[in-house]
Amino acid sequence: MADLPRSAAARTARLAALPLGYAGRTALGFGKRLGGAPAEAVMSEIQQRTAEQLFRTLGELKGGAMKFGQALSILEAALPEEMAAPYREHLTKLQDSAPPMPTQTVRDILAADLGPDWKTRLVWLDGGPTAAASIGQVHKGRWHDGREVAVKVQYPNAGEALESDLKTLARAARTIGPLIPGVDIKPLIEEVQARAKEELDYELEAEAQREFAAAFRDDPDIDVPDVVAVGRRVLITEWLESPGSLASVIESGTPEERDHYGELYVRFLFSGPARTGLLHADPHPGNYRIIPNADGSPGRLGVLDYGAVARLPQRGLPEPLGRLVRLCAAGDGEALIAGLREEGFLKDRIHLDPQLLMDYLSPLVEPSQVERFRFSRAWMREQFQRLNDPKDPSYTISIKLNLPPSYVLIHRTWIGGVGVMSQLEAEAPFRAIMAEFVPGFAEPVG
Repeated sequence: MADLPRSAAARTARLAALPLGYAGRTALGFGKRLGGAPAEAVMSEIQQRTAEQLFRTLGELKGGAMKFGQALSILEAALPEEMAAPYREHLTKLQDSAPPMPTQTVRDILAADLGPDWKTRLVWLDGGPTAAASIGQVHKGRWHDGREVAVKVQYPNAGEALESDLKTLARAARTIGPLIPGVDIKPLIEEVQARAKEELDYELEAEAQREFAAAFRDDPDIDVPDVVAVGRRVLITEWLESPGSLASVIESGTPEERDHYGELYVRFLFSGPARTGLLHADPHPGNYRIIPNADGSPGRLGVLDYGAVARLPQRGLPEPLGRLVRLCAAGDGEALIAGLREEGFLKDRIHLDPQLLMDYLSPLVEPSQVERFRFSRAWMREQFQRLNDPKDPSYTISIKLNLPPSYVLIHRTWIGGVGVMSQLEAEAPFRAIMAEFVPGFAEPVG
């Protein structure tokens, strides 16, 4: 297959078949239970097969389907364990891989975007991809000056497939929902839709990556490859040698690796805005590559993929964000409500119980209340289930809060970062990192 499936009808049919497959397996499972099979074993089998179909389909279609799957994968730690276990293997695979695009297609795109003499600059190109993602895949190459480079090439028809998939997923949100119990699918799809066009613009991505590369050039812990060349559908950057991503640490990392790379991950997310005025807003683990030291001990963290960034006009995270987190952590509910109202999180006529509001916001605040916080799947699952329990007093808070547009990507990245840290089950000095890089969080002097 030379590119993404061009037929919108064919792609729509593949996505539409997902809930039908789940319904069929559920009916078959009911029959097995009638035949005497244990309910737990039958449900585990249904979830395993559903996970295989769901993430195989999302990965094969790439485009918006896979982009949605990657966004979903960040929330894996929030799912109940009996539901998460069958999904975990497939989620991890989706974060790091996808079926490849033929080599000839890659060469045709390079010629179209870089010119017929592209081989005089890119003097060697690996025949097979080293990585493949939602809208493009990466090949290893060598630039004419001897540098090893990563050559990212966008799939033909990627824009059309991305738009078509996301429209289909939006229409099918209600029926896809049962495949991932406990996760509200509709806003997740809406968020992917909102930033899809920006991620197709490789020249805009190159501009952001250059900013990060310059800011972190001499950093002892973070490695951002610089941009070598860019075209409409081609982005060439310096090669980053790495044995794996954070997904591999999630799967089989040692406690030392989890804590070390988890702390670097948080430091990068918070320090990036302070150094560049940009927030790397795609926190899924496949974008973060581990670089062990020569002796094999945990080393630096490489950061890739700058297609989704939040451009912060104040060149840093908003001061009110740090101040509001500090007020909530201190238990000052009245000042918190006043601050939320001033920033547009709370409309004038909406009134909230201060304690219920602080209870609702606790998952975002709790990691900053102790010197070192241990993230875990159990902790995130507990928070997630509490906030989605209609019987919990703070359940209705979410429908009364408003998320200003300037905070959408910040909120999404924060939630995603907490999800990844919970998958890592890492411990980090979250409070100290916030105090260093988030304006307004540290106690005012005087």
